Amino acid sequence: MDSNSRFEELMSAATRGTLSRRSVLKRAVALGLSAPAIAALLAACGSSSSNETPSSASTSSSSGTTAEATSGSSGSGATPSSSSGTPSASSTEPAASGPRGGGGTLRLLWWQAPTIINCHLSSGTKDFDAARVCLEPLIEADKDGNLIPILAAEIPSLGNGVAADGTSVTYKLRDNVKWHDGQPFTADDVKFTYEWVSNPDTAATTSGNYLSIDSVEVVDPHTVTIHFKSPNPDWFTPFRSGEGVIIPQHIMKDFMGAQAHSAPFNLKPIGTGPFKVDSFTPGDNAQYSIFDDYWDPGKPHFDAVEMKGGGDATSASRAVIQTGEVDYAWNIQVEEAVLKQIESAGELGKFITWPGGGTEKLLMNRSDPDTEQDGQKSNKNVPHPHFKVLEVRQALNMSVDRDSIANQLYGRGGKATPYVCNNVSRILPPDIKYTYDLDQAAALLDKAGAKMNGKVRNLNGRDLHWVYQTSVNEVRQKNQEIVKQSLSKIGVEIEIKSIDASVYFSGDPSNDQTTNKFYADLEMYTNSPSSPFPILWFQRYLSTQIAQKENQWALDNYARINSPEFDKLYDEVQQEMDPKKSTDLFQQIMHLVWDQVFELGLISRQNVSAVSNKLQGQKTGPWTYDTWDVQDWSMSK
Repeated sequence: MDSNSRFEELMSAATRGTLSRRSVLKRAVALGLSAPAIAALLAACGSSSSNETPSSASTSSSSGTTAEATSGSSGSGATPSSSSGTPSASSTEPAASGPRGGGGTLRLLWWQAPTIINCHLSSGTKDFDAARVCLEPLIEADKDGNLIPILAAEIPSLGNGVAADGTSVTYKLRDNVKWHDGQPFTADDVKFTYEWVSNPDTAATTSGNYLSIDSVEVVDPHTVTIHFKSPNPDWFTPFRSGEGVIIPQHIMKDFMGAQAHSAPFNLKPIGTGPFKVDSFTPGDNAQYSIFDDYWDPGKPHFDAVEMKGGGDATSASRAVIQTGEVDYAWNIQVEEAVLKQIESAGELGKFITWPGGGTEKLLMNRSDPDTEQDGQKSNKNVPHPHFKVLEVRQALNMSVDRDSIANQLYGRGGKATPYVCNNVSRILPPDIKYTYDLDQAAALLDKAGAKMNGKVRNLNGRDLHWVYQTSVNEVRQKNQEIVKQSLSKIGVEIEIKSIDASVYFSGDPSNDQTTNKFYADLEMYTNSPSSPFPILWFQRYLSTQIAQKENQWALDNYARINSPEFDKLYDEVQQEMDPKKSTDLFQQIMHLVWDQVFELGLISRQNVSAVSNKLQGQKTGPWTYDTWDVQDWSMSK
């Protein structure tokens, strides 16, 4: 039987309901069907199997590597399925119910304080979390990769919004949505958001999410069509999650391009979300009040939200679990031994963990941070005298004691990993393994010609004295110390630098201490793909995405990597609609990243937060921000 006959037979079974949605998906992937074909089969299944998870996670087995496969992240390249507006299986607590308001004040503590409430002008998760309280995208995705309509009225599918050739997607928008100032939300706002973000003078940090778009067409006030430059298997990423929040045309039309950073909106946005901003002090706190005209009936349940900033992760944990001063504390990056101490000393809350915490990575600057050319350091045209040499990068890879870092510092919060991206297990080649071997590392430095000059080696006229920067955090500073100690044994001197998170992750083009300017030799931080199809995450290695002065350092390639081989693979996978072929291309990319040591994966992190025993309604997942569903949160009686 040929492939066309098998497809027709499978379509018939799906239509008749003789196979479950899960079985249809398994057989479709086994046949090597394309993403649009799989989407058509799932659509044919209808709602008869709505109790089954339509994610393709079930089609992939564990890669057998040191990294844990995250729940729901192992899917094929198939289009994520839609979800109804009801609570999904990703809930960690029962969904809240009841009347709008009346729940008092929700007290949040983000110890890395937000500094801006416009996702499109920030690179910090803290700012995205603050923004998602009041700003909304078209769609979100639950823990299994199922798409959920937010400002979209429904999730498109093949034949119902998604073009058969993957070159466009049409969204129907909710028609009962208002901005916080009472103005109606329309398709014009969606088109405007694209034009605002993609304007190069805006220097939007989220612009990479929109590179695949050719144009946005307003069909009518509540219908918008997104036209792509080429077939796009990742049609669902633009306008999704924090990177996809819609901004109001009537407020921001006077702040296009170079005027974007001076908009009052950045500190007090007008959104469509469940809460509106009353006041915001960057680096300190944000106060929100209920939006009485919110489009979702009976929500939100709290009357107000207070997001405090400052302190550290340990004190934030105690404020929930021991003293009850706050209801929710974010990003508890604390040593396992300290977590256990806090748990034993308090009964008012608990720690929750979930997959998708991202990868703690170590970046090597491929440009020279000590030489200024054309008015900027770390100029892409001035190679780093050490990291331009492959053997030096390989030596660093072998000198990092990942197991000690994981066991001593992270515990339940993460596991050692060789991969730079861990959330999507299907793309992880099982033959990649990390090694900690200082003798081999020293031999690689010898091969590179790095000779001892007293206690420190010298290569290409400069001592191997490296500045290693990261954000202020006790776990990260101890991580730095472990790396420093190992490198000192092979003739590399490390100067540790720690920067306040409000500065480090700000993306501020006027500040020299940000991750994107990268005026150091090494830097460390965590990030993760925001989509089960991680094409946009890999933009960080594209030669066209190098962060430089001319683009206000707003692009994703902070390490200034320039690899024609990578660029070619990226172009191929970006247009590949066949899930099996796209998986193979992603694995080739992962091998290239490992073999050429673009950067180092250290820890595959779990998300860890501290939550009051009374707080309910959160739906955690790897593809969203913590506050994405704050309208569902409430306090138990």
